[in-house]
Amino acid sequence: MSPVHNAGVPTLIGSVQRALRLLEAAASHGGGAPAKQLAREAGLPLPTAYHLLRTLTHEGYLRREGGVFVLGEAAARLGHGGLQQKRRSMILDSLAHFRDVVGAPVYFAVYREGEIEVVGVSDTPANPACEEWADFRATGHAHAIGQCLLGQLDEKARRDHYDRHPVEGITPYTVRDMRALEERIGSLERMQPVTERQEYALGTVCAAIPITAGDAAATMAISLPVHQESRLLAVVDRLRSEVGALLSTLSFSISI
Repeated sequence: MSPVHNAGVPTLIGSVQRALRLLEAAASHGGGAPAKQLAREAGLPLPTAYHLLRTLTHEGYLRREGGVFVLGEAAARLGHGGLQQKRRSMILDSLAHFRDVVGAPVYFAVYREGEIEVVGVSDTPANPACEEWADFRATGHAHAIGQCLLGQLDEKARRDHYDRHPVEGITPYTVRDMRALEERIGSLERMQPVTERQEYALGTVCAAIPITAGDAAATMAISLPVHQESRLLAVVDRLRSEVGALLSTLSFSISI
């Protein structure tokens, strides 16, 4: 007769539970522990523990060194993923705070490994973010985020960026060539906002401020509908005045 399963009780896989108990036991010993000790702490028969330990070692979740088992690289990646998620959550919480204070969509981006990376965006239905209709990474010359990040690089790094992402017009207002863009970047005053009007998206104006976060170039930015252009500088100035208190939180995102 087939066993009756209670629909309200989840199906649990015993071997998975036992393997997780072994991992938890191994994680509690920084210097490692022998199989017999791990089996005892996990409440498992030694033959069962040996079988699971071999499997966990094969998959990289454990590593055997000098007769003891320690956490392997696969387990470390799990922990790192959890840390990344925690950091990203902290960033999004910070951006939501700034969004509510300034009443506009807020963006946070970094320049990492030769590319522009938008780490987080926070907006509301009433104040939606600018739609990424063209790849932000390839159109850094056209938006305030990219111009602010490029302005923090040295000339060699910028030239490398232009070689991979040529400067070209994507709206009637976009800076037309690399020479004009370099003149604009050269005229920027240190730590002053970078603004652009409909260069990336028609109907949108943007402003970005440079952020000191670790060794990487970073920026925070806001966008507004073009009919609210008169608010742009006041809003970005309010953002800049608010950033200092939570700058340490934002710096976490450099390692995401």
